[in-house]
Amino acid sequence: MVYYAVSDIHGFLTETKKALEEKGFFDDADAKLILCGDALDRGDEVNETVDFLIDLMKKDKLIYIRGNHEDLMEMMLDQIAESGAYEIARGLSHHMSNGTWDTALTLADMDVADAVRNPEKLVEKVKNSRFFKELLPVAIDYFETEKYIFTHGYIPCKEGFRGFNSVYSYKENWRDAKEEDWDKARWYNGMQFACKHKITEKGKTIVCGHYHTSYGHAVIGKTCSEYGEDADFSPFCAEGLMAIDGCTAYSGKVNCVKLEEK
Repeated sequence: MVYYAVSDIHGFLTETKKALEEKGFFDDADAKLILCGDALDRGDEVNETVDFLIDLMKKDKLIYIRGNHEDLMEMMLDQIAESGAYEIARGLSHHMSNGTWDTALTLADMDVADAVRNPEKLVEKVKNSRFFKELLPVAIDYFETEKYIFTHGYIPCKEGFRGFNSVYSYKENWRDAKEEDWDKARWYNGMQFACKHKITEKGKTIVCGHYHTSYGHAVIGKTCSEYGEDADFSPFCAEGLMAIDGCTAYSGKVNCVKLEEK
């Protein structure tokens, strides 16, 4: 089996298709696309991205990993259902800066004024969208093969404290972790966990997204700046790790890695 892995495409379908085309995905009839979370938010091609992914899913060519932005959408809809949309529309919420609000408006085909006046309608229309009804239900926490583990932020870890500092260690039964543990893990910086905390899975490479790869090249590898003109957004690899979030909204590129299994 051949897998093509991308992550954090955030509604940038044009850039995603370009990366897939360059790697040969569309010419590989038996290959599958693994999306390591964050399908939407920030990019303008919201409905087009949803349609593309659902089409792949129906052809059994998509493995969809849940990301923190999938969580954010559900959290925002719960907040709107409880207290309305006015505060979010005013920009007094991370849902605006994260792009979740604009994505919801697009999925519901509503403008800001209408959404503020009719928050219940907004929630209903988003929950009846193709993204919410067809795509989100198939999202999984991780996907594992003989050589690789694909996830969004990282695998769940044990958390503790040493003084005022958080400390992390390997969690033996992470595959059976509770929902709240996966909720936390989707926010982890996998490069830190693999390189700083030395948490890896023996005999496997963890392929993850969520955090821009220039962090690994700049902070861990010290080969460039994190956001300067010399910033490197290519995949960052270390022992037991392959981070692939190319920070598309900033860099204009999507990383796609081709991985083969016997």
